[in-house]
Amino acid sequence: MAKNAIQKIAMNAAENIPYDKLVLSQKNVRRIKDGMSIEQLAEDIGRRKLIQSLNVRPVLDGEGEETGTFEVPAGGRRYLALGILIKQKRLAKNEPIPCVVNRRQETSAEEDSLAENLRRADLHPLDQFRAFKTLSDQGLDPDEIGARFFVSPATVKQRLRLASVSPKLLELYEKDEIRLEQIMALSISDDHARQEQVWERISGSHTQEPYYIRRLLTETTVGADDRRAVYIGAEAYEAAGGVILRDLFEQDSGGWFQDAALLEQLVFDRMKVDAEAIRAEGWKWVEAAISFPYGHTSGMRRIYAEAQELSAEEIERYDALKAEYDKLDADYAAAEDADEAIEAKLDQLGAELDAIDDRPQSYDPAQKAIAGVFVTLAANGRLQVEAGFVRSEDEPRSETDDVGEREEGDAEGETQSNGDDDGDGVVVNGKPVGESSGDDGEDEGIKPLPDRLVFDLTAQRTLAMRNALAGDVDIAFVAALHAFVLQVFYRFAPDTCLEISLKSGSFSQVDGLAETSWAKEIAERHEAWDRELPDEAEGLWDFLLGLDEASRKALFAHCVSLTLNAVVEPWNRRPRALEHADVLANSLKFDMVDAGWTPTVEFLGRLTKARILQAVREARGADSAQLIDHMKKDIMAREAARLLEGSNWLPEPLRLDVDEVANDAGDAVAVAGETPDEAAHDSDAAELPAFLAEDADLSSDEPVTDGDETDHLQAAE
Repeated sequence: MAKNAIQKIAMNAAENIPYDKLVLSQKNVRRIKDGMSIEQLAEDIGRRKLIQSLNVRPVLDGEGEETGTFEVPAGGRRYLALGILIKQKRLAKNEPIPCVVNRRQETSAEEDSLAENLRRADLHPLDQFRAFKTLSDQGLDPDEIGARFFVSPATVKQRLRLASVSPKLLELYEKDEIRLEQIMALSISDDHARQEQVWERISGSHTQEPYYIRRLLTETTVGADDRRAVYIGAEAYEAAGGVILRDLFEQDSGGWFQDAALLEQLVFDRMKVDAEAIRAEGWKWVEAAISFPYGHTSGMRRIYAEAQELSAEEIERYDALKAEYDKLDADYAAAEDADEAIEAKLDQLGAELDAIDDRPQSYDPAQKAIAGVFVTLAANGRLQVEAGFVRSEDEPRSETDDVGEREEGDAEGETQSNGDDDGDGVVVNGKPVGESSGDDGEDEGIKPLPDRLVFDLTAQRTLAMRNALAGDVDIAFVAALHAFVLQVFYRFAPDTCLEISLKSGSFSQVDGLAETSWAKEIAERHEAWDRELPDEAEGLWDFLLGLDEASRKALFAHCVSLTLNAVVEPWNRRPRALEHADVLANSLKFDMVDAGWTPTVEFLGRLTKARILQAVREARGADSAQLIDHMKKDIMAREAARLLEGSNWLPEPLRLDVDEVANDAGDAVAVAGETPDEAAHDSDAAELPAFLAEDADLSSDEPVTDGDETDHLQAAE
């Protein structure tokens, strides 16, 4: 039996039809503008000519005969773009246009128009990336590529960056095993091996978000907003051979300096030059470092520069400016409407007054000769110079200081008591002792009193003065304050008869302590007092007597505050002292939450996972802790910090009374009729991001323990 012959498909013929014989069909289904504009399409056709034919149908007369005109139901945008070129006289109006002519009309014009648009598949992004890369390899720069395809040069650079990702990872992207935003994050680094390493690390975890990929790729780099990077600058770093990683898809604040070692070497080299320039100004020493530990100036006396004296003309000008400023400010305050001209004038006058107030200051060359300078980097990357510190060994020594340093045992032997020794260098009651022949005769002068008698008499005077001092509270306060200030501000100054010692721990081993708000406030207060106090210790007593009561108390409180030490040290157990710290905190109504302490990501990162979960459980309840118990530690710390925000949670060492706090919290919850966990959960207004909340129920079957974190991670993954 013969098989039926398969009817062969006959294609519509292609013809070149003059443009003026074509008309736009009203049966084109495209009505809304989308994608490239007609003007851009015209420019593209003008550059590369028409690369896709028009689909046309002959226009028939009433008898069904062709009229010689053809309508365009598919390809209307190309038809209009050709019309723009004709209007620009870049194309003849009768130019033959490649067309596919549908004379059979087996389908409707609307169907052909719809099919042309729907059957057209968009280019896969990866194909676009690779195509741009090919054009770049052919010698076109991003500006030229962007001009030809009507995209910005920045977009072209983004596409080229994506095409440079590891081919292995691009294959996964082609298979939809990696999302586009993940490829964008991976493109930060040019190192294919590092890209693949990071993907391998996160591909089996719950956290695969772009921000986490960026963090892993930049964990050994230095941000461009880091003070070291700002100090050196991107241009100098790159000139030295450094590479800056840039994120072309997210705001990166200048990128990341990849070679941290090179950057630090550049910082040290430049700081050395800056330090030598400062040293040339006449200072005895200069110490330079990126940062110094808290308390690095402990044990040093500070001297301050003196502003240049104003001339009579400058004083007169300052007074005139101040009077004009005050009058204008008072008038402006009374005015009902704002006036930009007056505001500008006030700003101008204020700037002139500031310029006079901030006139250059200078140090005495003799002071520079014994003092030094600390040079470091401020948080904004600028050089920070702290000048005028005098070390104890550089302090000028008087003759009385040298005598005071002698051992007490030698003093007794040097005191002439039997006529056999001379009394050279011996000082009694502030006066040198002359020679004596050892004879008791009146004609040979009055001999010094025996040491024992002097001791007895001065002991009586001491007790009498103690009794008198106890009866005068104000002078006793000044005397104690005098002793404290000598020790705090005048190092190694023995100018007090009160045997009061004052110790102040520096805690220099704690990283970042100098950057806390408390350290900055203490330093500002200390410097303010240091500037007010007299330069020499001899004038301190009269200065303190001249202070008003409020100022004396403020200075006393400052000195006493520097002696407080509530640090728990494993080698120095002080239970009674630490109990007293709690008593003192109660009296001060002090609380670390009110002082501004919050559980930061850095703090939580120093805890074990079990401790992090315990903190969240205490503050927000068991349900909140369960939301993050499956996470890697660094992500857990970040999310825990967010959950703990505003919770007033404190770790045990910062709590005033752990048991009392816990009992009070439990009682309050019990009154409400809830368990502590329920109450904490109900009060939790914070929620995890959607991508984390979706996995909240994927917790580990194994409990988290301090000693077996690896097992928990494996179970969670």
